[in-house]
Amino acid sequence: MDYQEEQTNEIIVLNSIYGDEMTILSEEPYEFEIDVKYSDYEDRTENPPFLVIYCKYTEKYPDEVPIIAIDKKENLPESEVNQLKEYLINLAEKNIGTVMIYTLITAAQDWINDFEDNAKKQVALEKEKKAKIEADNERKKFEGTQVTKETFLKWKLNFDAERNISKTQEITEKSKKLTGRELFMKDISLNESDLKFLEEDGEMVKIDFLLLLFGIYLVPMPAIRNSEFEIHENWLQFLDIPNVILLL
Repeated sequence: MDYQEEQTNEIIVLNSIYGDEMTILSEEPYEFEIDVKYSDYEDRTENPPFLVIYCKYTEKYPDEVPIIAIDKKENLPESEVNQLKEYLINLAEKNIGTVMIYTLITAAQDWINDFEDNAKKQVALEKEKKAKIEADNERKKFEGTQVTKETFLKWKLNFDAERNISKTQEITEKSKKLTGRELFMKDISLNESDLKFLEEDGEMVKIDFLLLLFGIYLVPMPAIRNSEFEIHENWLQFLDIPNVILLL
């Protein structure tokens, strides 16, 4: 086999297929690079994967495996690139005896397409999952909690407890706001406090009980003299204290 001729013929074919995507670095021996892009690379705006495969013929290629390397890469994890390189070397060993560069580049093209398609599917699944979670959360806002016998009994116990606390507080507040009559009827000791109020200099103040029945209160005499209150003079005869008068 004329290895030089086989190699030259393959370079001509590859150059016609890949055109500007192929760069010949050397001719003795042939060294070249071929760009491998995702099939929709030109239509993508979001970081599509891309790599450059480097090849170098050995003296007895194609009866030997060519030197293969991945020279450049974009938007591809290192672990995936290493797997691709190993895959290409194994494929080359299976094709010893025939020109194989086109086969290797095609395999790399299929691999990068599969990688990107799977990545896109994963992104779509994540978006769908996120949208579903958001929709479920939104729906739960309007659904409330499903009522069962157990949840109802638990709610009723809490409700009754809160209601009893509320009633207790209401009774407590009400007891703090008793009327004068209620206070008088509730605490008999208030009778004594009234009597003490009616004592002056150790002597009991005498007040006509009829005036008390009409709810007349003690008012200083100076107020009467200053005409702040209108009162009939005959009412004064019921009092034994010159400086006070009972008035509604």
